[in-house]
Order: sequence, then structure tokens, then C-alpha cells
Amino acid sequence: MSKGFAIVTDSTSNLPTPMLEEKGISVIPITFSFDGEEHCCLDTTEFSGGKGDMYYKRLKDGARVTTSQVSPQQYIDVFEPILSRGEDIVFIGMSSGISGSYNSAELAAAQMREAYPERKLRIVDTLAASLGEGKAVLRAVECREKGMSLDETADLIESERQSLYQVAMLDDLMFLHKGGRISAPKALLGTLLGIRPILKGNKEGRLVLCGKTKGRKRGLEVLADAYRKLVDRLKDQLVCIAYTDCPEDAYTLRDMLEAIWKPKGFLIERYEPVTGSYAGPGTVALFFEGCDGVRNM
Repeated sequence: MSKGFAIVTDSTSNLPTPMLEEKGISVIPITFSFDGEEHCCLDTTEFSGGKGDMYYKRLKDGARVTTSQVSPQQYIDVFEPILSRGEDIVFIGMSSGISGSYNSAELAAAQMREAYPERKLRIVDTLAASLGEGKAVLRAVECREKGMSLDETADLIESERQSLYQVAMLDDLMFLHKGGRISAPKALLGTLLGIRPILKGNKEGRLVLCGKTKGRKRGLEVLADAYRKLVDRLKDQLVCIAYTDCPEDAYTLRDMLEAIWKPKGFLIERYEPVTGSYAGPGTVALFFEGCDGVRNM
């Protein structure tokens, strides 16, 4: 069966490299500066082991990571070879609510549509990041394998965005401060008191503070309780968990969720370094499908 169209995402979709290669998904690398050098992470297999352990240890010790918005040319560098081969493209990217890179993708797409008017190029804003974005990419793969058209696929993913629930427990409020979300005094006080912030993705695709808890065990219980109340048990779905440097908590959460309701499967992956630098060490995030409008709950 013909592929029908090409699927492109960015490296913040957090999907494992072997899966991306198996499904024929092209990836735009999002770079970050660490130890005074520019890096990108296109090998999740390598980062899931000792390299990732070292990275998050350095973050915990105070190392600074900076990221920059992806330029239109970086998208063009991936789009153009595909279009020139005669393939159409659906690009599934990180939320416009947390990054300006989506605007760069739109600028690149406009330029490519002029250069290749016979080709089709859709840009899909997932309103998500990490494995929330990754779930949308895998949804596109399912659609393509069913023989759906590019427009049918893009329209379906956009229609399902508000049913994706994203919730995360962060370990250190200081990383929220670095991201400009809370004041330094609040961050310092929360850290001293051992308060773990709970964030969720809202309907605009932004991360918002939705709760606080003391202790990691209680934080995992909060995530599991959200799953208990909001998961759509009628959907044959893949539930995803992302973590930075705490795999044991990720698998504990999986066991808690499985005891509540067992989905089609679980995908558990380490946060790639760009989104992981904002989440910070000790983060565990959960991504699942609820009812339409669940982001408002």
C-alpha cells in the first residue's frame, strides 16, 4: 500500500527513534545549548541511558540549558526534499502555546506552497508537547495505514486535540521560576517546604498550574486520580508517561493506572533534553485521552 503522504514531526514529540524509523517519520531536530555547545537529540535510545542520566544530573547541579525558536529555514531544509520527490506532507508539531516555532513552521509552509503549488502541505498544531505531541503523530500513522487522505488525517487530529489530557508532577518549583511562571520567593519557599507543583495543558496549549502537593508518592496519586476521573474507557488507546530522571516513578505510575483501567498499551519514555530542561529533574508526566473538552476540567 502506498504511504499516501509523508509525516513529519519535531524532536520534542519524544517518540523512540526505532519507532520513528519503523514508521518512516521524518524529524526536525530542535537544538539546545549545553556546556557552551549546541546539541540536538535525534537518538533517543542513547539518551534513555547513561547520557540522559548525566544530563539531568547536571541540570540538578545547576547547569544551564538554553533553547531557541526553530527558524523557518530549518523546516524548509526538511520539507523541500520531500516535496521535490513528489510527496505531500502533514507536519505535526509542538504546541503554539508554549513555543513560537509553530509560527516558523507556518512561514516555511507558505514559502514551500509557492515553490511547489502542485503539492499539499498541512501544518498541525497539536496544542501539546512531549508524548502528547507524540500521540498525535502516532494517530497520523494510524490514519495513513487505514488509507485516509492527508486532509482527513489533519482534520481528525485537530478535532481530537481537546480530548487529550496532559498532567505532570514537577519536583522543583525553581524550574517554573526559570520559565517565568512563578516568582523567585514563591519558588524558593515551595522548594524548602517540599511542595511539588502539578501542571496541566489547557485548551490553548499552555501549561498552567492546577495544583500542589507534598511528597512524590502523593503527587503520583494525584496523577492517577486524574486518570481515574477523566480517562475515556471507551477508547482503545495508548497511554503515555514521560519522565526525566525518575524511571521508577514512571513505572510505579503505570502500575497504579493499570489497576484503575488497563488501556491498549503504555508507552513510557524519558523526556528528550529540550522539553526536559523546562520540566526539570524529578518530573513525571501523563498523557491520555478523555472526553471532548477534557482540557477544561
